[in-house]
Amino acid sequence: MPRFSIAVITAVLALAGLPAQAQSPNGALNVEIDRSARVQLRGAAASVIVANPQIADVTVVDANTLFIVGKGYGVTEVVAVDGVGRTLFQREIVVTGGSTGSVRVWRGAQATEMTCGASCAPSLRAGAAATGPASAP
Repeated sequence: MPRFSIAVITAVLALAGLPAQAQSPNGALNVEIDRSARVQLRGAAASVIVANPQIADVTVVDANTLFIVGKGYGVTEVVAVDGVGRTLFQREIVVTGGSTGSVRVWRGAQATEMTCGASCAPSLRAGAAATGPASAP
């Protein structure tokens, strides 16, 4: 077998467990808010843990396939382990605004998430209204 073919096969096998989405230099997986990223695991997952479910959520399609959904801006971690506790996937997830055409409008301590096209309107996304710093009663 020619060297080139062995190198290509090795590279493909090395990348087989990695998602096709954007990765930052530190290995984090970037997911836009209200978008999903498909993750193919290298084994069957028995448990999936999301450090902060307000930032990202995981849907398990089958034992080897996860979809990570960006729910709120920020950073969290997703871990998938097999039946004996071996780590199959562990990655920092960074949820960003991306290019979704949205802005946050602040009026004092009250923020409103706006979706913009030809004009802007309040977002219909659940939990879109953000609050500012907590104030004492």
